[in-house]
Amino acid sequence: MRIHVVDHPLVAHKLTTLRDERTDSPTFRRLADELVTLLAYEATREVRTERVDLRTPVTETTGVRLSHPRPLVVPIIRAGLGMLDGMVRLLPTAEVGFLGMIRDERTLKSSTYANRMPEDLSGRQVYVLDPMLATGGTLAVAIRELMHRGADDVTALCLLAAPEGVAHLEEELAGAPVTVVTAALDERLNEEGFIVPGLGDAGDRMYGTA
Repeated sequence: MRIHVVDHPLVAHKLTTLRDERTDSPTFRRLADELVTLLAYEATREVRTERVDLRTPVTETTGVRLSHPRPLVVPIIRAGLGMLDGMVRLLPTAEVGFLGMIRDERTLKSSTYANRMPEDLSGRQVYVLDPMLATGGTLAVAIRELMHRGADDVTALCLLAAPEGVAHLEEELAGAPVTVVTAALDERLNEEGFIVPGLGDAGDRMYGTA
C-alpha cells in the first residue's frame, strides 16, 4: 500500500480553515469541495488513458483520453458525499457508485447498510471518498468489497489520516494495489477514535448532527 501526503500551500491553507472549530457548515462544505479537487489532481496522476488521433485547426496530431472501462468514484455515505462534487469535477466522465457504512461508536467496528455499485469491477480503477482515515475499519471493509468485485486498482482520498488507520489498512490489505491520498497525516487517535488534532466529525461539520 502506498500513502501520498499532498504537500502544497493551498492544501495546507484550506485544511487549516477546515480544522478551525469556528468554521460554519456552509464554509466547511465549500472548502472540503475545493480541497478534494486538489487531492484529486494528485490521485489521478496514474489514471489510465489511451492515445487518440485528432485534427486541430492547424494540423493532424495525437492526444490522450481516459480509457475504458471508465473509472468508478465511490463516496462512503454520508460524509463522503461532501467530497463527490470535487472529485467528479476533475473526472466528469467517471461513473459513481455508493457505499453506506456505519461505525459502532462503542466497538468502532464498521458495517455496510447500503450498496449501489456494479457487480463486476474487473479492470476498473476505483476512487473511494472517505474524509477521515481514523481507525481504518470503514475504509478496509469498503476496499475489500471493491476488490471482491474485481477492482484491481483502488485509490482512497481522505482529508485526514491517522497513523493507526494507515497501519490497519497496511495489515488488512497487505499486498493489495491500494493508494491513499490525503492532505495530512496527523498525530494519533484519541480514546474515542477521533483523529488528533483532526477537525472533528466530518459528517457533522458538513451537514449538522441530524
